[in-house]
Amino acid sequence: MASLAGATPAGAATALLNVSYDVSREFYRDYNPAFAAYWERATGERLTINQSHGGSSRQAHSVADGLEADVVTMNQASDIDLLADPGHLVAPDWARRFPDNSAPTSSVSVILVRKGNPRQIRDWADLGRPGVSVLIPNPKTSGNGRYAYLAAWGAARKSGLAEPEIAAALGRIIANVPVFDGGGRAATTTFAQRQIGDALVTFESEVPLILGEFGDHFDVVYPAWTVLAENPVAVVDAVVARHGTARAAEAYLRYLWSDDGQEIAARHHLRPRNARILARYAGQFPAVRTFTVDDMFGGWKQAQRDHFADGARYDRIVAAGGRR
Repeated sequence: MASLAGATPAGAATALLNVSYDVSREFYRDYNPAFAAYWERATGERLTINQSHGGSSRQAHSVADGLEADVVTMNQASDIDLLADPGHLVAPDWARRFPDNSAPTSSVSVILVRKGNPRQIRDWADLGRPGVSVLIPNPKTSGNGRYAYLAAWGAARKSGLAEPEIAAALGRIIANVPVFDGGGRAATTTFAQRQIGDALVTFESEVPLILGEFGDHFDVVYPAWTVLAENPVAVVDAVVARHGTARAAEAYLRYLWSDDGQEIAARHHLRPRNARILARYAGQFPAVRTFTVDDMFGGWKQAQRDHFADGARYDRIVAAGGRR
């Protein structure tokens, strides 16, 4: 269920709605007032910035179905592509409107385990061992879940496995998932609060939040290879045209690349694009071998067709017994 909360004082002359993915709440809780203060200094205009959060694909479909987002800030390009085609709520060239393919931050998929790692989980293949229980959000509704699946698939390919062997390895992992939650935050609750599962696949940026909320009862495992999770953003052109908010919406997203925006991202354990700021926070971002969805899967549109569309590889793995 998406949550909606105001971020700046009521009574402002202009309001923006940012529809975002499940585990970005805390980042935008800090970013929104920083941008609102900047905007008021620059223009004299006060802003109310509202947030909606949920599984990324569910959020994208909500916007497609009429949720009046001024901007979308997702964790994968395919959820923004959904809004660019065919209704063109978002411009088809959205990825070229801002630097870095319109992705101001990134993270990586990691494995969170119980303290001491009693199951001795070291890499993706270990999640498919008999008796291991792993929490992964539903890849059909969650960008977090899709990244987890693609991380394991790509790592298996990096290890030299052929496609039938990769599919079998993914089947073993999926069979070890006791419940597929709709988004990353729900999966975190199942793992950390309800104490279900031996491991949780999540974004690196989520780990400090889990430790802060639930205590130092977990260890993080960085696999030998993992996927770089890029977090793209876009203005919802059709909506801002109706609302008269195009100028504020574009500035809101562009400020994500400012030193202030990048610093806030780094403090929330999102990997900034600014090399100088990334170097300053190098201690919290271990060097890790990554591949991108573009490099490994031909981009998100191709990955969606090959793996997550109805009847594609993920569905076939599930149908073959990949889930109990």
